[in-house]
Amino acid sequence: MPHLPEDWQRALVIVAHPDDIEYGVAAAVARWTGQGKDVRYVLATSGEAGIAGMPPAESGPLREAEERASAAVVGVREVEFLGYPDGRIEAGPPLRRDLAAAIRRHRPELVVLAHFGPTWAPGFVNSADHRAVGRAGLDAVSDAGNEWIFPEIAALAPWTARWAAVAVPTGATHGVDVTDTVEVAQASLAEHRRYLEVLSPEPVAEQARSVVEMTTAPITGFPAARAVGFELYTF
Repeated sequence: MPHLPEDWQRALVIVAHPDDIEYGVAAAVARWTGQGKDVRYVLATSGEAGIAGMPPAESGPLREAEERASAAVVGVREVEFLGYPDGRIEAGPPLRRDLAAAIRRHRPELVVLAHFGPTWAPGFVNSADHRAVGRAGLDAVSDAGNEWIFPEIAALAPWTARWAAVAVPTGATHGVDVTDTVEVAQASLAEHRRYLEVLSPEPVAEQARSVVEMTTAPITGFPAARAVGFELYTF
């Protein structure tokens, strides 16, 4: 299995919620920022419906703050929230337009997306928001390079990324060696402290360790001790 291309300087990671990036992809981000690359985040929602017992008006700002702190751990300074409603995202032209506009603003060579298949594994359904944002994000990579599809964002010059990489639990076509960045990825996930405290009684550090170890497991056919797998698309 080949290594994901790294002859680029700027990447944009697009996901639905705070903490989505930290479940594995942040280990790859830490590798890239350690190489001096410019990586930026765009999140469709603020994750305001994600903490049981906490009203959205309180949860949203908290989760945004946790995501910014988490991003800083892996060297990401620019984090943008689009304000879509958590749990109610629809994968239609408005979302494609807003994601295409984000791609035009940030002008990445590589766009990174989270898994948007229907399931994580047999019997484990993927989130509706994940499915909507991933599918719309992949379409938006093409939309961003077309000056006619969304004339309402014409003030932003069209931009064509070279690749889109979708993090996948199985069926990867390319890998990223994250052997040296697993620990910093764990620290990044642990910044979602309030979210993780409600999610499980297990200590936050232990949750972060076990999750990142699971999502950076060795990939068959890839020589790294720890790796993140992606499905790569070329544009």
